[in-house]
Amino acid sequence: MCEHILFRQSALALLFFSGALAARPQAEPQPQPQKLESCKPVSERTTPEGCWILASKPLGRLPAKELFWTLDVYPDHGSAQAASGNGSTVLDALGRVWLLTVGDKPALPSNGKRITQIGPLPVKADEEYTAQYRESMMNPGAVSRTHLHSGPEIFYTEAGETCLETPSGKQVSRPGQDVIVPEGEPMELMATGTEPRRGLVLVLHSSSKPHTTLVTDWHSSGLCRT
Repeated sequence: MCEHILFRQSALALLFFSGALAARPQAEPQPQPQKLESCKPVSERTTPEGCWILASKPLGRLPAKELFWTLDVYPDHGSAQAASGNGSTVLDALGRVWLLTVGDKPALPSNGKRITQIGPLPVKADEEYTAQYRESMMNPGAVSRTHLHSGPEIFYTEAGETCLETPSGKQVSRPGQDVIVPEGEPMELMATGTEPRRGLVLVLHSSSKPHTTLVTDWHSSGLCRT
């Protein structure tokens, strides 16, 4: 008789527990961030969003002293070309004409406008470098593939913000706050904030190595998602 009562109590408890599990609301699946494709040549551009390679310029061996990335804008190509020198590149990006220079700090432009100077740049005296310039347009929530470069990557942000996670932690690039990631450091980028991220990127990579390598042996901890 006691065994029969214990069996009925166990069965009722099991039914109650099963019903409670069935009644518990299921958590809605979290939307996955949009993964961006690798940067492509600007000739393949079909949409404003993405990462687009605008130009590459071999610089050879750089002098063993403090070097900077200087960003100036000019009203037209003629005035920008007239002000250009060694280590300079003129290109169209973000709706303006830019004179981008890797080297010493040039004098303030007479016919243009100084936007910023970023540096010193962490480069090696015995390495030959190529300056690769990119235009980056990312909607909030977009995430890059995990990668590294064979030289430093430097971020200038005109609007919005980008959070970068590396094994060293995270950094945020926003207007007035530029970011440098050293050679060989794995990274994941995420557009954060509430407005699209618009900016320029310099990948100052070894001329004898690929500019970008996808990474599979390091994964972000989601620091930019918190």
